[in-house]
Amino acid sequence: MSKKVLILSGSPRKDGNSDILCNEFMRGAMKSGNEVEKIRVAEKKIGYCTACYACRDTGVCAIKDDMAEIIQKMIDAEVIVLASPVYFYSIDAQLKALIDRTVCRWTEVRNKEFYYIMTAADNTIESMETTLACFRGYADCVDGAKEMGIIYGTGVYEKGEIMNTKAMIEAYEAGKNV
Repeated sequence: MSKKVLILSGSPRKDGNSDILCNEFMRGAMKSGNEVEKIRVAEKKIGYCTACYACRDTGVCAIKDDMAEIIQKMIDAEVIVLASPVYFYSIDAQLKALIDRTVCRWTEVRNKEFYYIMTAADNTIESMETTLACFRGYADCVDGAKEMGIIYGTGVYEKGEIMNTKAMIEAYEAGKNV
């Protein structure tokens, strides 16, 4: 059965290591006949949440940018992939801004299957625990969320170093098994 998959690539570098893993996940998911869209968050205009809470009364964010379109895609998707390089043991600013901006309609983002993709220069998975906690923290706020898979790209810093690693195979297989 085909699913609607939304990949949110937080990588600020086009074709950076986490973005490449997103492409592999997408390739696998498309191979299995799923409808897949990848959004490079850095290419979108997404302001940070100002906690004005105008959305509390209207359900609409007061900031007029690309986020209204993205949140609708998140609501419509059955599968959401969150991907980020590890920045100081956390997710990058681009993806964090997006997550925070879901506050305007966060109760509508429900019953999602989540996959997480992380890359880091460090060679240990332990260095990614806080980043994973950020992803899981968001999913904990999503009613009916299910964690389906985690892809760790360790020991990669320079653009493209992720190529020919086991993370590439894992990303493809995770996408294929959506």
